[in-house]
Amino acid sequence: MQHPADGPADGTTTVLQPGFLATLFQELGADEDEDGTGSGPGPGQSEGRGDGAGRAPATDTVPLRPAVPPRPVTAPAPVPAAVVPAQPGPADGPAAGTGAELGAGNGADTEEDPVAAHGRAAALAHHRTLAVHADHERLADLLRRAAQPVSAMDFGSQQRSYRPKPYPDAGQAGEPEPAWADFAPAEPAGADPEQPASRRLLDSGYQRELAQARLRHQRALREWRTKQAELADSGVIAARQAHEEAERARERAVREYNDSLEECRRAYLQAEPAAVESLLERALAAAEGVTRDLPAPCRAVFRPLTRTAVLDLDLPPLDTVPALSGYRLAEDGAVQPVPRPAADVRSDYLRLAARLALRALQAADAVDTEEVLAGVVLNGWLRTPGQAPQCLLSVDADRDALARTRLVPDSGHLGGEGADGGVYAETEHDESLLRLRALAAVITPDPYAGEAVVPWGTASAAVPALGELSPGEFARLVRAVLTAGGLRGWSVRLRGPAGLVATAEGEPGSGLPGRWVVWASRGPAPVAAEEIATLAEAVREEDADRGLRMTCGQFADEAVDLAAEERYQRIHLMDGAGIRELARTHLALPLTL
Repeated sequence: MQHPADGPADGTTTVLQPGFLATLFQELGADEDEDGTGSGPGPGQSEGRGDGAGRAPATDTVPLRPAVPPRPVTAPAPVPAAVVPAQPGPADGPAAGTGAELGAGNGADTEEDPVAAHGRAAALAHHRTLAVHADHERLADLLRRAAQPVSAMDFGSQQRSYRPKPYPDAGQAGEPEPAWADFAPAEPAGADPEQPASRRLLDSGYQRELAQARLRHQRALREWRTKQAELADSGVIAARQAHEEAERARERAVREYNDSLEECRRAYLQAEPAAVESLLERALAAAEGVTRDLPAPCRAVFRPLTRTAVLDLDLPPLDTVPALSGYRLAEDGAVQPVPRPAADVRSDYLRLAARLALRALQAADAVDTEEVLAGVVLNGWLRTPGQAPQCLLSVDADRDALARTRLVPDSGHLGGEGADGGVYAETEHDESLLRLRALAAVITPDPYAGEAVVPWGTASAAVPALGELSPGEFARLVRAVLTAGGLRGWSVRLRGPAGLVATAEGEPGSGLPGRWVVWASRGPAPVAAEEIATLAEAVREEDADRGLRMTCGQFADEAVDLAAEERYQRIHLMDGAGIRELARTHLALPLTL
């Protein structure tokens, strides 16, 4: 491109706008070096050296990019080169300032906007709060479902019935063979039945009808056999036979199941441990199915010695109850959790544990329609990985207590209001906990503090030791042993975790005649002499003939010496070995040491 040496004839000068040459060079495809300067003159450089007259070289050569073909560009009007103002380079002049301002503007965009940051934090707090509220709603739903009554899983409800399923094409495949009786003509009118058949055969009309009937019968037989052959070729008969065989197998399976169920029922009535435990665990599994999203398995061990079922219930983890009420924004804009009061968390967990325990007790009571169980001991265990199991609640209830206790809470206590944020004082009046405590239950005051309780009885073995018996089991064992020995008219005056005090009457000719005061303790502590004196005083107050002091442990030496004195001749002592011997003698039930 060439520029004229002289300006316009009128002597005016044309001033180019800043950046014009740069735009032109870009349109021509001029190459730029890595440092930002082109191979030709930059927009802020002159075309050559000046000669004092303001004249520039006549020719400029602009190299083109080889990869991009040049676009046709209309050359601008010729202007004098001497009057073209020097264009600033990329490193100086106003352009450099503009670049710095642009860089500063970009840096301002990367900084966090306080308003946007606050909005994002508020949205995060709201989202987390919604998640916490969902956990509260799930807990309320679990509380409602855990308190729903369970259906009885007794032997009658488990009976199966067989109903045959007809084959779809039974009408076609099951068409019977044509019988002659359907085609035989009627007897001649006025025929005497006492006449021989040969006289009736001489009737010509009857003979014609008989011949036509035989033809129809033969035709029907041929059609029936043809259809049977077609059905045999198409496989319909084989399919129908397979269906009938499957139906016979299904009927046989139902019959065998009912027979085995009847065998289990007979074994259950005989108090066989395997049969009783199988029925109980089936009922407990059905009750657990109401809350499948909250596993609470329960195992059963039956003790024929005391006819007591010991249930081990696995309680849900402690984090099942939400520990937060939501999230909030702090003054510095951080998202902070809002914890619930510790009393509220404790109350909700105890409420849930109580309802699961009541549900298990109801399942065991509902399935015992034959009244084989004399009592139920339930232990609620918290099993944490890496830690020893902790017993958080234990129930010792006999059959009479279960019968007179409503094990299903009322509809107003099914976890509606306040289930996800109650106050601990309200929990003390919660119907589930009140009914559980009415069954001689011990419940931990704070499950989150690791405060465990001592279980009333353990399910370690079907034949327990004396120390493993619950208070109810021990009382029933003492009564059974002494009743077998001849004591009648059993009357319990005092019963507790330590043992019982009762009175009984013995027949004159029995092994234990007269009126007795029985004091039995289940603890391993030795009996002191003061207790012997207390029993002797109780015998005088009750106007009884004799007193019996029983213990699972031993007697102190001074107690034995005191009982040997003449004034305590009416007091009899029996230690753990004596109780085991009586149980073996009168009940044929062994007790382990």
